[in-house]
Amino acid sequence: MKLIIIRHGDPNYEIDSLTPTGWREAELLSRRVSKWDVKAFYTSPLGRARDTARPTLEKMGREATVLDWLREFPLDIVKEGETKPSCCWDWLPADWTSKAHFYDRDAWMDDPAFASVDMRAGYKYVTDGLDALLAEHGYRRENGYYRVTEANSDTIVLFCHFGLQCVLLSHLLGVSPMVFWHGLCAAPSSVTTIYTEERRRGIAAFRVASFGDTSHLYVAGEQPSFSARFCETYDNFDQRHD
Repeated sequence: MKLIIIRHGDPNYEIDSLTPTGWREAELLSRRVSKWDVKAFYTSPLGRARDTARPTLEKMGREATVLDWLREFPLDIVKEGETKPSCCWDWLPADWTSKAHFYDRDAWMDDPAFASVDMRAGYKYVTDGLDALLAEHGYRRENGYYRVTEANSDTIVLFCHFGLQCVLLSHLLGVSPMVFWHGLCAAPSSVTTIYTEERRRGIAAFRVASFGDTSHLYVAGEQPSFSARFCETYDNFDQRHD
């Protein structure tokens, strides 16, 4: 099976939709995705993800199933030394890299900032949703791998969000999402491709073949949006710092 995770286009967060650039990205993306043989489409309930999917679905005469657990990972937390809640998946490097438990695939959730909002329950809600979906498509979670109940080469497509995508990858690959949240960047409308590998009959694992691919933008002369990144150097004051 092939699992495709697509981040929404350049967002207008105020109206939960897309900027004019985001709509161009969604159109260019649709020219790529509409050529694929897709078994099923799934989308976050949030407008920016559904609007990104719309040109593709219209071209193909298809519909997407809306899944609540595909919405952007929602938990806000109060980090050490702060008083106001902020996004759980955006930490300054000096605030997390020195803590070994943040690199542990399970212990990261025990940090006091995460435990206070029951991160385990929030993470489990998403990963249970993913495992239920994969089971519907022939791959049932078992002891960290997937038991193959119906081997197939189907393609399923998820339209969602960067923070949420990192949670999905952390579950599939057995890595703390803190590493992905802070070490990877999926530009708006980018495409991540994950394949199953069944090296022993009935036992499958997932492998990432490409992450954050934006080739559909480059072939049209469109540069990827800066959203999700921060300033490349501190004196780039026209780029985002916080």
